[in-house]
Amino acid sequence: MYENTEFTLSRDCEAIQIPSGQKTTIPAGTQGVITQSLGGSYTVATYQGLARVAEKDLDALGLEKPQAQQSPKPASTTNGEVSEEDVWNQLRQCYDPEIPVNIVDLGLVYDCRLIKKSEGGTKVEVKMTLTAPGCGMGPAIAHDAQSKILSIDGVDEADVQLVWDPPWNQNMISEAGRMKLGMI
Repeated sequence: MYENTEFTLSRDCEAIQIPSGQKTTIPAGTQGVITQSLGGSYTVATYQGLARVAEKDLDALGLEKPQAQQSPKPASTTNGEVSEEDVWNQLRQCYDPEIPVNIVDLGLVYDCRLIKKSEGGTKVEVKMTLTAPGCGMGPAIAHDAQSKILSIDGVDEADVQLVWDPPWNQNMISEAGRMKLGMI
């Protein structure tokens, strides 16, 4: 929605450097351009390089939260009954900040398990990988996935693990992902 929008930061802004995954602060007055705005985070290019900015900091970019997202709603309101489909739908809202395809269609999610807890509630366990083992953004992407899973009504625990076996390759990208990337 905001791709290719130029900005000048109105205040200091927390960000995560891409691809290192290091937290940084981009100073007020910094100029840049938004290169990707997907899944509630924004990839920006500045003189410091690429960085990921959270939606909570849109005001620093001089932007407002998109109208459709003004009033946050839980991912699901099913009286505590969680379905695997709910989890997969939330994972489809997570993006690699350098690739405009969600982590499910990229083939990064290997396993998703729902565990009903005896005391009530549901624990979700996800195993996922990255396009490259050295990617510093792994913890940020895994945390994003965990946060989105925890937004589901009835999920009170989420464990997202990064795994490397089997190694990811381009054959794991879904047909929808291939189309988005121009690989078909």
